[in-house]
Amino acid sequence: MTGYVVRRLMWMPVVLFIVSFLTFAIARFGPGDPVAVAAGQIRDQEVLQRIREERGLDGPMVQQYLRWVNRAVRGDFGESFIQRGYSVRELLVPKMWISAQLNILSIVIVFAVGIPLGLMSAWFQGRWLDPFIISALLFLSSIPVLVVLPPLQWLLAIQFNLLPVGGWDGLFAIWWIGDVVAIPIPDPHLYLPLLVLTVPGFAGVARLVRVTALQVSTEDYVRTARSKGLPESAVALRHVLPNSLLPLVTVVGLSLADILSGAYFVETLLGIPGIGSFTFESVRSRDYDVILATTLIVGMFFIVMNLITDLAYARIDPRIRLGTGART
Repeated sequence: MTGYVVRRLMWMPVVLFIVSFLTFAIARFGPGDPVAVAAGQIRDQEVLQRIREERGLDGPMVQQYLRWVNRAVRGDFGESFIQRGYSVRELLVPKMWISAQLNILSIVIVFAVGIPLGLMSAWFQGRWLDPFIISALLFLSSIPVLVVLPPLQWLLAIQFNLLPVGGWDGLFAIWWIGDVVAIPIPDPHLYLPLLVLTVPGFAGVARLVRVTALQVSTEDYVRTARSKGLPESAVALRHVLPNSLLPLVTVVGLSLADILSGAYFVETLLGIPGIGSFTFESVRSRDYDVILATTLIVGMFFIVMNLITDLAYARIDPRIRLGTGART
């Protein structure tokens, strides 16, 4: 396993180099001049040339890219073209933290609800509840966020005034009892984004758990447990449930790999100052250094989480041997 980890880590710089170079090339050859964006209304050629020199954008593209890499490996991703006076790192860190909080909470809810629904569907196989659960979840997951979010805002925020229209105030709000006792409660701004982020994910988790649970139920050790006279509830909890959750390790890993990427449409429509809405605005405003830094950080995090997922799966399931070229 050590050799497998070393090989994966050796490939990481190669993958990040390819991703960053392609992103850099697209940013430089794409529509819009980053220097013109940084200069604003200034069109004096001497001023533009001075900005190019300050930003390291003079010379051939390869030379520009090597300058950017030299700064990036030291944690310096440059300065934002749009929000002048702020470094890219100063802007990205708090926004990634907001998206990470929202996405982690969404992942917890998706698996906390999806797993029981999948097991319930498998338990009631052949009865009306099984197709009803799966069909309802598939219907809810098939509705795009852009379609379902505006009606929810109109209904819950405007018509009934139950939730805020958008915004972000953190995970918790303080509820005071008699201006003496402070009780932390989930912030009202959380409910609407969590609703649209979690409901579509229930179907995928539930279907995977259902299929795996039905497959595990036909294994020899499950039939042996039943033949010994164990109650069906004990068979389900001790044998079916643990083994049916193994494939979810990969799903959890892939979900965690996306916690820093944000939810572009949800954050933009709800005014959440996370990395998703910030990246969307950066692309629209051609803030190239922000785009490059976001791509590199998210790509690196994705590679690391995939590696951790493979190691965790091999640790849980001893039948898997990493680096041997085959899985049984």
